[in-house]
Amino acid sequence: MRTHRRLGTAAVLVAALALGACGRDSGGGDDAAQPVAEGKASGDITVWAMGTEGEKLGAFAQEFMAENPDAKVNVTAVPWDAAHQKIASAIAGKQTPDVSMLGTTWMGEFAKTGALDPTPDGSVEKGAFFPGAWDTTVVDGTSYGVPWYVETRLIYYRKDLAAKAGVGAPTTWDELKSFAIAMRDKGGAKWGMNLQPGGTGSWQSLMPFAWSNGANLADGGTFTLDSPQMTEALAYYQSFFTEKLSPPTDLSLQGALEQNFINGTLAAFISGPWHVGLLTEQGGAGFKDKFAVAQMPRKQSATSFVGGSNLAVFKDAKNRDGAWKFVQWLSRPEVQIKWYKAVADLPAVQGAWSDQSLSGDPFLSTFGEQLKDAKSPPAIPTWEQVAAVIDGEVEKVAKSGEDPAAAAKAMQQRASGIGTGT
Repeated sequence: MRTHRRLGTAAVLVAALALGACGRDSGGGDDAAQPVAEGKASGDITVWAMGTEGEKLGAFAQEFMAENPDAKVNVTAVPWDAAHQKIASAIAGKQTPDVSMLGTTWMGEFAKTGALDPTPDGSVEKGAFFPGAWDTTVVDGTSYGVPWYVETRLIYYRKDLAAKAGVGAPTTWDELKSFAIAMRDKGGAKWGMNLQPGGTGSWQSLMPFAWSNGANLADGGTFTLDSPQMTEALAYYQSFFTEKLSPPTDLSLQGALEQNFINGTLAAFISGPWHVGLLTEQGGAGFKDKFAVAQMPRKQSATSFVGGSNLAVFKDAKNRDGAWKFVQWLSRPEVQIKWYKAVADLPAVQGAWSDQSLSGDPFLSTFGEQLKDAKSPPAIPTWEQVAAVIDGEVEKVAKSGEDPAAAAKAMQQRASGIGTGT
């Protein structure tokens, strides 16, 4: 998942917009989803997209325009670090594009402003998408967009070190612990397993363990961060640091993670699909044969984190019909495959994964299997503030030996003080 950092002023602006939306449609479950007209698209369709997607989508859309000769897609590339504030300002000034790419954790905030158009009934088939990805579009029971591309997290591990240690890919919590111990004590690695020891985004490292243990972040409008399942997950997570199986420093800085994995100091870590290419490139000839990926270990389930980006149409869109038709086109399985081949974004539509370019790749096919059991945080306007609270407590648990029950209680108290914003 690409890191989406937003400016504090933008978060304040969105909060103000949400309050101001109380007199208009606030994005609740009764929001009416108007159908899309039959026939081809026409007119100008303005699109905002970030990062590589923003750079590549304009040329990619030529095929859509060939199918819809009366339509013209105009793509504006927006830097990720400016995107959230730009969208929030556009909503405030009623100067939104027709459609925009949105980070999955932004959906709750922008839906609550009343600015997003509900996904029209019959425009796309909900069941065509990975369930966890579709859930990122849903706020208070209503979908406000369509998943565009997805990513999830797997365990990367050194096959050669595992063979030396006499262990296979771990499938349960107990196996993951014994795997890490064997990789350190018999495989020759200094660290058996890297887990994020706090800092921004460490909640993404913790939550797969919490979810697989049956924990939830919230139940309706109430946080449930101090559940026994969360406390147990925190204790398990902490054990990798107290038993010196995981390094106490953040290896993601300055390429240390990749280099430690390549030179054998680190035996395993959790990450998304982008690391396949990074490791293959940095490891040099033959290194791709030395590592593999495995699905997240099972407790009650084997759930991982799902990220990616969605496509949303705005209520103030000048060409709503054309915008939704463009979104529909981008959601076709064959178009999703072409987009993957052009940009390497993994398809959100399950049907696209039957293509040999994905199903025939041992790395990507494992990501596809994991996507069938993956979750996202709740789509609430205050998520990033709550995520910062979790990140802080993870750091105390990993680095300072904070009692997991105390950490869970602190998360619950502080998150409850923030509220869900719903």
